[in-house]
Amino acid sequence: MPMLRIRLTGSDDRVRAITNLLQSLDGIEHVEEVGDLMPHLDDADSSSAGLSDIGGPDVHEIEIEAPNPSTARKVREAVEMLAFDLDVLAEFEEDEE
Repeated sequence: MPMLRIRLTGSDDRVRAITNLLQSLDGIEHVEEVGDLMPHLDDADSSSAGLSDIGGPDVHEIEIEAPNPSTARKVREAVEMLAFDLDVLAEFEEDEE
């Protein structure tokens, strides 16, 4: 069963609109926003030390489980179209299981 992982960069409201779209698509087994598992360490010698990390748009990781590759392709196309309309950056990672 294909598992798509999407990294969305945009406001919470716009990402929520994409999540709502995903949950409304026929055949989608599972939609879940997953936490960022990468530690974001701030090196004391870094030029960005002490700077706020809330200056830019939020990043959200979403996992979608689709029943087949055809549905996964349709999900990707739908997300790409809505992300373009909402001015959200969408990065895709696909695993075939």
